[in-house]
Amino acid sequence: MAASLQSAATFLQSAKISTAPSRGSSHLRSTQTVGKSFGLETSSARLTCSYQSDFKDFAGKCSDAVKIAGFALATSALVVSGASAEGAPKRLTYDEIQSKTYMEVKGTGTANQCPTIDGGSETFSFKPGKYAGKKFCFEPTSFTVKAESVSKNAPPDFQNTKLMTRLTYTLDEIEGPFEVSSDGSVNFKEEDGIDYAAVTVQLPGGERVPFLFTVKQLDASGKPDNFTGKFLVPSYRGSSFLDPKGRGGSTGYDNAVALPAGGRGDEEELSKENVKNTAASVGEITLKVTKSKPETGEVIGVFESLQPSDTDLGAKVPKDVKIQGVWYGQLE
Repeated sequence: MAASLQSAATFLQSAKISTAPSRGSSHLRSTQTVGKSFGLETSSARLTCSYQSDFKDFAGKCSDAVKIAGFALATSALVVSGASAEGAPKRLTYDEIQSKTYMEVKGTGTANQCPTIDGGSETFSFKPGKYAGKKFCFEPTSFTVKAESVSKNAPPDFQNTKLMTRLTYTLDEIEGPFEVSSDGSVNFKEEDGIDYAAVTVQLPGGERVPFLFTVKQLDASGKPDNFTGKFLVPSYRGSSFLDPKGRGGSTGYDNAVALPAGGRGDEEELSKENVKNTAASVGEITLKVTKSKPETGEVIGVFESLQPSDTDLGAKVPKDVKIQGVWYGQLE
């Protein structure tokens, strides 16, 4: 493509058209190499053509050259867009991720993905006992929010959303005790790790819904193909956060009403804005094991989480957010 563009540009710059009339003809100066590249006969580095025939042929060849260069440019752009339209990068194993350098991972999306398992069993094959759960990772693949439908007379339902956050929503390095009972049931308690991430999604109507995707203090138990548990959902904003009118939970103004002595600050609608509430909520998650590899201590699966959204420090009613995705962990 670059060669085609350069050839066309070189020809247009080097060709000098002399319009001095000489018995109904004109002299065009050009190099012999350029003339041959367009299939024109030259004589002593000078080509002669008439306005009526040769010049039209010359213009046609120039037009064809521009079209070819444009086609090459469009083709290359299509190839580039096709490469970026392939979606998420290939999911790698834990060892493959660890073998890559920072520059090999940067900008690829791999850092936001949970590892996968190469081989292994499609069932949970770990023996009964107490394990140390490490490197647990939770990667969402879809966010839906329960809200009023954009259609008339339609009941509230979970709607697909558009992600407004960058690729920084995956939870990683989570650890805690993992126990396998003799009857095959499992129990996992989250104790530490990067266990929350601020996420914002947009509903079809344009409303944006912020929330904290988290599994803080998760205590899940049950069979490997379906073990559930509850977790803590902290307030999206801290107590020291100040709203646009300078009100906060532990600092800032008490209210933003002009005449608070008149009792208006105690009205219900204003009270929700004045009295900041940073209390935590509760969410629930269901996990399922899809593959395990006891020889390496790895296990992967899918999950579905249901948790409330941000309440703007108690001023708004939270929405239900359903999060589906994949998870990964290591048992030692």
